[in-house]
Amino acid sequence: MAAESEPARAGRPLLVPPRTLVVVPALNEAASVGSVVRAVHEHAPGADVLVVDDHSGDDTAAVARATGATVVTLPFTLGVGGAMRTGYGYALRHGYRIVVQVDGDGQHDVRDLPRLVEALRGADVVIGARFADDTPYEVGGARRFAMRILAAVMSLIVGTRLTDSTSGYRALGPRAIRLFAEHYPAEYLGDTVEALVIARKCGLVVRQVPVRMTAREHGRPTQGVVGSVVYLARALVAIGLGLVRRWTCPPAPEAVS
Repeated sequence: MAAESEPARAGRPLLVPPRTLVVVPALNEAASVGSVVRAVHEHAPGADVLVVDDHSGDDTAAVARATGATVVTLPFTLGVGGAMRTGYGYALRHGYRIVVQVDGDGQHDVRDLPRLVEALRGADVVIGARFADDTPYEVGGARRFAMRILAAVMSLIVGTRLTDSTSGYRALGPRAIRLFAEHYPAEYLGDTVEALVIARKCGLVVRQVPVRMTAREHGRPTQGVVGSVVYLARALVAIGLGLVRRWTCPPAPEAVS
């Protein structure tokens, strides 16, 4: 699997299909969002970039515009889920057929972005997984254990093996865009695990590809046993909500072209 990324890493960037939108949810990411936008332009030429400024208190919006992104600024902070629902709504209104979520803090290696898009052939949602290969990514022991439990639960639900169900580095096709423009959870961890439950309940195909990630530049996840137990409990609640709620599913799948 790792060898698949070499063309994108070593040679000329792989072109992404027309009508691809990279959505960058960003809250107070003025220090890093510019480099993220420039990296997308370099490694995914042809993709448009939308930065959803989650009511930042710094110059996130100005920096994003200066580097060539379209910017939507929210009137108050909604969190990643609310920002991404805004992004999916924008994509649907403007006729985009592929959306890729990329964090604004520089954690996601956009050199892997074309591989996520390529993997949409035969899938509706593709997750960029930190732990699917021998790519190094350090997570505390207790939190890693919680993430493994979540991955095992989510693998059973979506019907395919997942190793990183909470990764926010994702590519989505037309049917997933329509679904999430209307139904995208805004609660903590709902935008990751509950979103996958919704996708599966609506018959969408979920798969993963290995990617590289770096440590977050701003803020760190809660560490320690207690924090990891709380993290796992909240994630299981989010999964439960996804399973019991009713969702309006979009029509039959479309092929990505």
